[in-house]
Amino acid sequence: MSETALSEAAMLTSLRDIRLPVEAPGGLLAELVLTAGMAALAAVCVVAVLRLLSTKRSEAQSDRPDWSDDRRRIALLHLLRKQDAKRYAALKGDLYRPGGGPDLAELEEEVARRV
Repeated sequence: MSETALSEAAMLTSLRDIRLPVEAPGGLLAELVLTAGMAALAAVCVVAVLRLLSTKRSEAQSDRPDWSDDRRRIALLHLLRKQDAKRYAALKGDLYRPGGGPDLAELEEEVARRV
């Protein structure tokens, strides 16, 4: 350490002076660009961490035995929509009728054939 002690005023002045000097190339524009770059880097890091922590749902979730038939039917329809949009469109009209929609066993067979 240095042999002379700094006064409190000198320390506070040096803390406020943690900036680029006015004579530095770029001046205020350089500080703004630096701030924007640091914010973009922080945003990319946050997105990367959130992406790693997020979990993907398994496509085989329709096989869960604790689900009701209606819930399994919905999961299978979602799978069918991803695999074959034309077949899903053909079934979509019957879905909103009372008691409509495909039979669960038939739907399971159809999805299994397309996998």
